Amino acid sequence: MAMAIATNLPPVYFTTFSHTFGGEAGLTAEQLGRIGAFVFGGYVIGLLVSLPLGDRIGAKPFVLVGNAFVAASLMLIAMAVNYMMLLTAVLSMGIGAGIIELITSPIVSVLAPNRRTNALNLLHAFYSFGSVLTVLAASLMIYLGVSWRLVVLGMAALPVFTFFGFTGAVLPPLIHEDHRTPLRRLIRMPFFLVALIAIALCGASELGMVQWLPTYAERGLGFSRWFGGFSLMFFSAGMFVGRWSIGSVGHRFSPFVLESIGCGCAILLILAGVFVPYPPVALAACIGVGLAVSCLWPTMLAIVAGEFPAGGASMFGFLAASGNIGGLVVSWLIGVVTDRSSLRIGITFTAIAPFFLLVLLAALAKHAKPQKS
Repeated sequence: MAMAIATNLPPVYFTTFSHTFGGEAGLTAEQLGRIGAFVFGGYVIGLLVSLPLGDRIGAKPFVLVGNAFVAASLMLIAMAVNYMMLLTAVLSMGIGAGIIELITSPIVSVLAPNRRTNALNLLHAFYSFGSVLTVLAASLMIYLGVSWRLVVLGMAALPVFTFFGFTGAVLPPLIHEDHRTPLRRLIRMPFFLVALIAIALCGASELGMVQWLPTYAERGLGFSRWFGGFSLMFFSAGMFVGRWSIGSVGHRFSPFVLESIGCGCAILLILAGVFVPYPPVALAACIGVGLAVSCLWPTMLAIVAGEFPAGGASMFGFLAASGNIGGLVVSWLIGVVTDRSSLRIGITFTAIAPFFLLVLLAALAKHAKPQKS
């Protein structure tokens, strides 16, 4: 849920940031896209810096440091006086979220080795639940006219609470160093390399729409600013429902089937969101993308964990870094494409990710070991 604040709070305030930090002309679409790119860039930095130590030091220090970074960064955003200070703060917030992401998935994978698809989807369902609460609170505050600085400052309470909650927690050991598959061996395996590209596409399929949906609802479809924020809440609610459902019944299906269905539905819904001429239906299609892509990231983690069960935290960190690179690139590219054409074309660009993911899933399925969900 702390990670959800880092990812979902900035897009709700894209229009506000444009007016606050861009002067009379406002920020360009590329500059707005850069905000999302810096969040995901922070994710990647946090993951890559931490992953060599995750299996050696243990989980607890990383959970504490990650939450501390997110809390401090939210306070810094609330005090930002210019665009560069804002970028610095969201980069720092992304670093904290990346550290949290590094460690939570391997903890859950250790706790539920025979039901990884279920357990990891349930874990990520709480990310979606945090997204719903974040967007709901921020959108309501916009509607009520509450200062965005007060809202951002108030959001810091959750990672602070989580920090103190973990100080007394006893976390399970991850994997013994002598039994771990070294990352240098993993990156020489074709299956793992293809999986890295696949999870980058998972991140792009999900996070591009997350970053741009409120702005598209407002500027592309003509809805009010506060309702644009609510659209992201409904998107996150769809992700929560999808992940919770798969966490409950996902063991009945092949993870590759779940992934393929999600990709196909995402492509159709993105195209409907762009080309359907009736704005309420177009917005409903964009919101539906949340349900379609909900299983992609956690299920891909489960596929790789089943293939390499001794990969440890470093493997999960490398995968998460790749996924966030996908989010970073697509968030920025949507802004670039929008500046050179239109926001509608920029949103259409996101359909490329699930299309290529379908191709890679077919290749992975041919070479994967039989595994439990």
